[in-house]
Amino acid sequence: MRRNSVPWKYLQGGVLLLCLPALSVGCEKITGAFGRATLPDFGPPIPVSVRMEFDSSLSDASAPYLDSCNHPREVRIGPVLEDTLLQAAYQTFKTVSFAGSGPTTQAKPDVDVRITLLKPRFNIKNDNVYDREPALLALDAVATFRDSTGKLLREQPLQVSRQERLLLEPTQERCAYASLDKFVSDTAVVLSSKFIREARALLAPEPMTASAGQAPAGQAPAPQAPPSVSAGQVLSFKATILDENGNLILEGGERVRLRVDLVNSGTAPAQGVSVTLAGTPAVVTQFPATTLTVGALQPGESRSVEFAATLPQSVPAQRAELLVSIAEASGGAAPAAQTIVVAMRPGGLAAGGGFVAGRYDDVDQVPAASAEFQRPQAFLIAVGIGAHRDERNHTRKYAARDAELVAAHFQTLGGVPPANALVLQDRKALRPGIEEALLDWLPPRVKSESVVIVYFAGQAVVSPSGETYLVPYEGSRNSVSRLYPLNDLHAALSKLHAQLTLLIFDGSVSQVGRDARAKAKLPRWDVGGGGAGRGGTIVHLIGTTGLHNALESDKLRHGLFTYYLLRGLRGEADVNHDGEVTLGELTAFLGTSVPAAARSDFRQEQHPLVFPAMPSTSKLAGFTLTKPRASQAPQNR
Repeated sequence: MRRNSVPWKYLQGGVLLLCLPALSVGCEKITGAFGRATLPDFGPPIPVSVRMEFDSSLSDASAPYLDSCNHPREVRIGPVLEDTLLQAAYQTFKTVSFAGSGPTTQAKPDVDVRITLLKPRFNIKNDNVYDREPALLALDAVATFRDSTGKLLREQPLQVSRQERLLLEPTQERCAYASLDKFVSDTAVVLSSKFIREARALLAPEPMTASAGQAPAGQAPAPQAPPSVSAGQVLSFKATILDENGNLILEGGERVRLRVDLVNSGTAPAQGVSVTLAGTPAVVTQFPATTLTVGALQPGESRSVEFAATLPQSVPAQRAELLVSIAEASGGAAPAAQTIVVAMRPGGLAAGGGFVAGRYDDVDQVPAASAEFQRPQAFLIAVGIGAHRDERNHTRKYAARDAELVAAHFQTLGGVPPANALVLQDRKALRPGIEEALLDWLPPRVKSESVVIVYFAGQAVVSPSGETYLVPYEGSRNSVSRLYPLNDLHAALSKLHAQLTLLIFDGSVSQVGRDARAKAKLPRWDVGGGGAGRGGTIVHLIGTTGLHNALESDKLRHGLFTYYLLRGLRGEADVNHDGEVTLGELTAFLGTSVPAAARSDFRQEQHPLVFPAMPSTSKLAGFTLTKPRASQAPQNR
């Protein structure tokens, strides 16, 4: 067995010394993004010497898995668990020895501890969420305690099961899991915390109740480093900032998430736990909620919550602080608040301060409105849902941002008056709100010459019977009553009798409630018949065909379909260069650009769906959607 390590408490001090002299934002960003859970402080070491022995079932433990691209991989669990258990021993006992630690002394240890491990259970479920996939790691160990004569004191089971969404690496392939090592490490901390509690309860039940600063009679108190959790405290947590492009700088227009991972390492349940966010107003006020309820955490249980917000395009260039604190309903001592320091800058700015001018960033700069092209009878509803109340639902990390930009482009280039545009994002995109927009807001305004545009970025599901539903913010895949039927959407749009209704969807489409033996039903987007009819003309632009997860790009920071939709509206689809983008030009542009980009950039297939079919010479194909300014020449991809 390899071992020649330094106790963890000294390693922690070493890391602290590396960061303190710099006092830089960069150091704080690194610790905020990659920090891992640490062992709680259960008090001073007890006056017992132990010899730790790890069975090969633990030291060599590993688990096979398939990465996000279905490549066989293996995660090594034994070395991490062994290191963490040794750290726990150094924190718990006065003297610790182990195989390979150096020459043995004459004195025998008071206690021998041997730890074995059953085969770990490690599962990752690919649920088509773009940046995170749910994982389960279960560890089942046994700690055997014997006194100096070899007498069995106790065989203590140590069990832990943790679930967490693993973050995919920010690369084009998105195969590996960037947070896998942290997940294994945090699970080892939970199991090692249980080892500390059981060891103290067996070998020093009295000192367990003493305060952390209390020393035995006649002995000077040992110096204590400031603990991350106060004595007797059962809760610990880690806050991590996650921005879209992974540069840990909050930029205008960027989708930002603050993830808080909590663990109860104590012996009693923690009741009524909540997480509160405070700090620099320019950032904090962008979050729809600044307090999230966690609920009860049982001993050994862990849970994660996320604050999410989309920053406005214009944010001040400044240093910002996010303060995360934990509260418990019982009023018990809470862990110390954590502060994350980040840099902010306006969207589209390069490191040197100038705006980035490039093919990927141009769609984020909304063009100025043209006074020459106005449509007083044009109306738009843009819905973007990136995350849902039910965390089991899939996420679309750029959906809210895409809805905002689509609405802005149709206003500046498509002549839609600002008063005629309605944007519903995340928590504001509840089913009642969507119904109110379609059934109450639109009907009294729309006339026979009106143009209605409905854009939806998010999730859609197909029932076993083939009926298609859109998923609002409060929607659940397990309850049809919380979904919005596509039939109802078509019925509402048909009753408007508008000159043209354009329905645009970008997102993932999945099956729910299907018997594994039954053939999957494909979504039916044409439930209303489409085309021209008594309810006017309804044209569908659907980002992907069949049951697929429409691609999103971290490099572009958009859904792939929406990115090319915006480029087309800005003038790239204007093949005859007459200064107008028609419906026919746009659909042709999307039909070639999206599949080509999906294959070249993602090595996947994505084909937009457009119906009804429209010959290039038809009146429908010639309908003008936008009139880009002449100075906005199309850029080649």
